[in-house]
Amino acid sequence: MKLHFAEPKVPTSGAVFVLAMSERRLLPAATAIDAASGGALTRAVAVARFEGKPSTTLTVLAPSHYEGVSIVVLGIGEPKEFDAAKAEALGSKIWDVANSLRATDATVLIDEVPGGKVGGHELAQALALGARLKSYSFDKYLTKRGEDEKPSLARLTVGVKGSAQVKRGFARNEKLADAIDFTRNLVSEPGNVIYPETLAAACKTLTEFGVKVEVLGVKEMTKLGMGALLGVGQGSAREPYLVVMQWNEGKTGEKPLSFIGKGVTFDTGGISIKPAQNMHDMKWDMGGSAAVIGLMRVLAARKAKVNAVGVVGLVENMPSGAAQRPGDIVRTMSGQTVEVLNTDAEGRLVLADALWYTQDRFKPQFMVDLATLTGAILIALGHEYAGLYASDDVLADRLVSAGKATSEPLWRMPLGEAYDKMLDGGPADVKNISGGRGAGSITAAQFLQRFTNKVPWAHLDIAGMAWADKAKGSLQAGATAYGVRLLDKFVSDNYEN
Repeated sequence: MKLHFAEPKVPTSGAVFVLAMSERRLLPAATAIDAASGGALTRAVAVARFEGKPSTTLTVLAPSHYEGVSIVVLGIGEPKEFDAAKAEALGSKIWDVANSLRATDATVLIDEVPGGKVGGHELAQALALGARLKSYSFDKYLTKRGEDEKPSLARLTVGVKGSAQVKRGFARNEKLADAIDFTRNLVSEPGNVIYPETLAAACKTLTEFGVKVEVLGVKEMTKLGMGALLGVGQGSAREPYLVVMQWNEGKTGEKPLSFIGKGVTFDTGGISIKPAQNMHDMKWDMGGSAAVIGLMRVLAARKAKVNAVGVVGLVENMPSGAAQRPGDIVRTMSGQTVEVLNTDAEGRLVLADALWYTQDRFKPQFMVDLATLTGAILIALGHEYAGLYASDDVLADRLVSAGKATSEPLWRMPLGEAYDKMLDGGPADVKNISGGRGAGSITAAQFLQRFTNKVPWAHLDIAGMAWADKAKGSLQAGATAYGVRLLDKFVSDNYEN
């Protein structure tokens, strides 16, 4: 779908969207169309009992004076509650309704919302972003769809006063949307297409935006002593990699911000093999790494004035004759030893070495890691929040605030010595699982904290948020790119020079 910004004007064809507040209060563009059509909208609103509640719609086909168009009245609810998130939801709704009408062209006429929390320009940009994000689909492998099964909307015109200024302002949202779509593509690809080598190659495409990319292979990681990460990948025919992405446009010598992602491109569970049912979903076990890659792309694309580093550990966890066994002991880059009681608790082993490498080499201001780490976080939070664990309150508060602002919410979970002790015992320094049924997501975070070397750190367990079984907000079902928007906002609000 192509987005176009123009001065407000009713076209002669297609679908035209106008806005109404609660209690059937039409905004100026709708009022003007109503007057020109001899009260067609007022009559339709009364007959249909349309109240103007958020994201409700009323369609009036070919009213007098506008015979070539469908007029869609779109409810925004109470003005005092109308904010950027609700404006974005309107864009998503427009995409859905326009396609249900089989419209190829649609126009939305933007008005200032009296008493609203966003002005007309911000409203237009948020609405356009919502439509753009909702238009995404991963359909490259579908070969037999009929034309009636494909989305019809090819062009959306946002009619707003000062359209040239709005278009310039939207450029940043467009770069964000590009990065989100890029991330969703990575997560959506099957395991025979995205594996450590090809995901590393995807990282290399960021060089076109000015990101410096380094790829460490088995030889380099062996030399560094990354026994935990290498142990996870040893059962696969696909060799593991560690990829380092650097963007340095901040102050010279300023410590970088650092983001670390779990990139298990397919997770069978290894020797502790998962049940066959739904194992195909494990193609998205690299969602944390994809979010880090997407974040580095958007920071570079919009020329963010920061020093940032993204580190992703890329492995495939397979149960071959060469695979790691339950009971094996591995030595991490930190020198700590780990008894691997369960080979399906592999993400924390990958992150252990990636975290230690990041703090050791870059001495960052903080580390934030993202991982589809535990099923336990799903039990605790479902698909509504990602779990947040943090060693630093300021870091945690800033992440929570960014999550609220981007509709990518976080819920802070506890850390504590009692949980940490659950990982002690046995022949190694630490076990990779506690061995009990309780606090599975917490003990996973406690495990990671042992490899942060007291650098301010936050862990985002995104297992419930990286993939959605049904459409939600401005996103279709499938990969969500959770974390890209959150962390871009987090960086923008707190760290840009």
